[in-house]
Amino acid sequence: MVFSMAQMLKTYLNKTTNAVPLAVFRIGFGVLMCFSIIRFWYHGWIEKLYIAPNFHFKYYGFEWVKSLGDYNYLLFFFCGIAALFVAFGLKYRLAIIAFFLTFTYIELIDKTTYLNHYYFISVLSFVMIFLPANAKFSVDNLLREKSYNQIPNWTIDSIKLLLGIVYFYAGLAKLNSDWLFKAMPLKIWLPSKYDLPFIGNDLMQQDWFHYAMSWSGMLYDLTIPFLLLYKRTRTFAFVLVVIFHVFTRVLFSIGMFPYIMIIATLIFFDASVHDKIIANIKRVLKPFRKHIKSPITVETYSFSSRNILLPILAVFFIIQLVFPFRYAFYKNELFWTEEGYRLSWRVMLMEKAGLTTFKIANSKTGQYFYVQNSDFLTAFQEKQMSFQPDFILEYAHFLGDHFKAQGHENVQVFADSYVALNGRLSQKYIDPTVDLYKEKESFKPKHWILPFKDDIKGF
Repeated sequence: MVFSMAQMLKTYLNKTTNAVPLAVFRIGFGVLMCFSIIRFWYHGWIEKLYIAPNFHFKYYGFEWVKSLGDYNYLLFFFCGIAALFVAFGLKYRLAIIAFFLTFTYIELIDKTTYLNHYYFISVLSFVMIFLPANAKFSVDNLLREKSYNQIPNWTIDSIKLLLGIVYFYAGLAKLNSDWLFKAMPLKIWLPSKYDLPFIGNDLMQQDWFHYAMSWSGMLYDLTIPFLLLYKRTRTFAFVLVVIFHVFTRVLFSIGMFPYIMIIATLIFFDASVHDKIIANIKRVLKPFRKHIKSPITVETYSFSSRNILLPILAVFFIIQLVFPFRYAFYKNELFWTEEGYRLSWRVMLMEKAGLTTFKIANSKTGQYFYVQNSDFLTAFQEKQMSFQPDFILEYAHFLGDHFKAQGHENVQVFADSYVALNGRLSQKYIDPTVDLYKEKESFKPKHWILPFKDDIKGF
């Protein structure tokens, strides 16, 4: 049996497929990423999020990642140029590595800006480092005077697998009592869209519609990867993808993510569809191609280092499959403590609001004073800090270090925090008797978070 499985794996790894879908995917990814960088720059978000703040919240283990000040513009510039090179397939391997490093560095500067789709772009660009996305219809083809018709089948399947994980795990996360039986947090969000034409004052205010959206969102995420896999349901599934992501884009400010997912799911279609896309691109580029010599076509692309690349990708996907379930090691309510919440494809499942103030005390004299958070944080940072425990702890240490450096002695930092989750009444969040300046960040459960006074069933 073991021999049979090994033989099946070997046969699969030697299987080839048309290179065109990966070329179309590369072009779409590069163009959208370049546009995203331009959009970010145009709206002034580089200054607002990465330069203006005096303090940046860090991911545990990545405290060494610093804002580059005004040089952040240069970082974004290189990221955008790398994305453009990816689209063109120009020096593709260097370009995709440069994009992965610059984009990921930007996201690591401040976890206040964390979004699931930013994480998705980082992991997707990491996978693309190992794929021959420039095998066909690329500037690299012209430079090496060689193009490839066939590439290993697993290179395209790896993207399908990653997309499947993102969708399916997002669906699993929706199998919870708040989402399914209370329509939370959609019951909070949707009524606020009263200004939408035709449906704002009607559908968005209806209870049944909130539940319909919750259940259909869950069913969509759980089934869409499988519907895309099968040819008979693929076109129908893609129509659902377009409708779903366009609708969510209308309802919520989630940037380029809907367009990225729409373009990404084209990878599930047969090569004939992608041939038509390439043909249309060639028509647009026809005036520029008159004096360009077509590269020699070689049948199959072969990896010189497949024995190194495949184990790396295998480990990567094992981590992606297992890592989202790390929350099971924590006994407290996931939505309340958020221990194991990030990097797990849990998308738009919570509406949390908090108010957290800090008291700086002298452990010897008992004297104390309260901190004005706006003296140190932007409004956006303060909002995110107010209900996320790792933010609260990090900020407490920042305050302790700040006032200690000013000459205050025997510094203690206490938090007075109240948080509301998914429409529930606000309740005390942090144990006010715990000196947070003495607590250290780690993967251990945070004992200083007060228990949640309710129960949310589900994954």
